[in-house]
Amino acid sequence: MQIVVEDYNPEWEKQFNELKSVYKTKLKHIDIQIEHVGSTSVPGLAAKPIIDIDIIVENQDDVRKVINCLQVLGYEHQGDLGINGREAFKRKSEAVPYVQEYDAWCRHHLYVCIRGIPSLENHLRLRNYLRDNENAVREYGKLKKSLAVKYPNDIDSYIEGKTSFITNILTKVGMSRHVSDITEQNKK
Repeated sequence: MQIVVEDYNPEWEKQFNELKSVYKTKLKHIDIQIEHVGSTSVPGLAAKPIIDIDIIVENQDDVRKVINCLQVLGYEHQGDLGINGREAFKRKSEAVPYVQEYDAWCRHHLYVCIRGIPSLENHLRLRNYLRDNENAVREYGKLKKSLAVKYPNDIDSYIEGKTSFITNILTKVGMSRHVSDITEQNKK
């Protein structure tokens, strides 16, 4: 699949909020927090038009409960994909999550994370840093666009090309002891 990086689209926040509403309703019996992460969560940042969502829970028991509810909504549990404390989900179709109001949703990646794990902290701290630093947003957006042109069909090279920029920010925000783990995870 070709890598497409678009200018920031305010619809991304709306799309996230629509999905968040579904999750809050279907998971209301579980103590959760739902975060819009990734590049689409940063106003002004160019991004691949895919919403990244982290559902945050307190413990492994809650992870199991959320997995069961998400499967009813049409998500396939993919396991942790090599990242402890984070469970990944894939949609069975464009109609997922299954609710009567929609027959197609925006593209999105969904994860369930236990509060405090390094990959979640990575998502939140990177997002928050970028939201507070317009120059970094411009620089990162420019980098992503150039990588998409250079590697239009090579997601691994695209991700590798962003890694140094990301790890520099994570070091600035106190994640330096996790940078090598994050770099390795990006290679998977």
